[in-house]
Amino acid sequence: MKILIFGNGYLGNRCKEVWGDEAIITDKIVNTPAEALEEIRLHNPDAILNAAGIKGRPNVDWCEDNQIATMRGNTILPLNLADAAQEAGVYLLHMGSGCIFYGDSPHEDKAWREHDFGNPSAVYSRSKWAADLILSTLPNVGIARIRMPIDWQPSPGNLIDKLASYPKVIDVENSVTVIDDMIDVFYQLLSKKAPGIFHVTNPGTLRHRETLALYKELVDPNHACEFIDEGELVTCGLAKKKRSNNFLASDRLAEYGIHMRPVAEAIRDTMEKYAREIEKK
Repeated sequence: MKILIFGNGYLGNRCKEVWGDEAIITDKIVNTPAEALEEIRLHNPDAILNAAGIKGRPNVDWCEDNQIATMRGNTILPLNLADAAQEAGVYLLHMGSGCIFYGDSPHEDKAWREHDFGNPSAVYSRSKWAADLILSTLPNVGIARIRMPIDWQPSPGNLIDKLASYPKVIDVENSVTVIDDMIDVFYQLLSKKAPGIFHVTNPGTLRHRETLALYKELVDPNHACEFIDEGELVTCGLAKKKRSNNFLASDRLAEYGIHMRPVAEAIRDTMEKYAREIEKK
């Protein structure tokens, strides 16, 4: 399989590392469907992964002050890629975000399903949801929503690095995505050309307190932080808007025979690898 990856960032490159010669990353910024189609025809892939997008630096608060740029990167760009992919007759897998959901779902288990409508508040979340609304109506297009990526490779985008760097951390529970598992799921979705929306999160949930306890056990026994309530994040001036915290159910992956490791198993394995990677530095 030949995979064309749009987005020369952290997650796009992690996929390329694993997929090797089967994947090509383009760092070309496409502003129109015609430019996207030109790039697709240049590489003639069997499938496309859109790993491009705008998160803002140092975090998504940047998006609140740069709304147009955020919409261009997270809404208009995916639509341009989808337009071109439809014309070329090539399957597109778009990397979405579970941050479009805030709080508990109306379901008894409080977990959001793939067919549920988002309730986004922040500009970043709204831009991702806007793309989902349109892309989910198209044939030969898949949307893979991830949450709070956790990786054994140190990176500013890695939840481990983020939490370990904060002096104050909110003690919340969430669905998360372990990157090793995500890369495998993405490959299977691309191979199967699976259409529709998929929640690519490891079964179970994880508290930030649990992640940092494992970090202290395996990486840095001297690590310390102050845990605060979710509401204090904004009132203390640590964020401009409330963050998305939620549980996601990954019902549709099973329809295609795709399964991810339970989060408790995956996080310990990942943290052990992370600790070994830190020791090398």
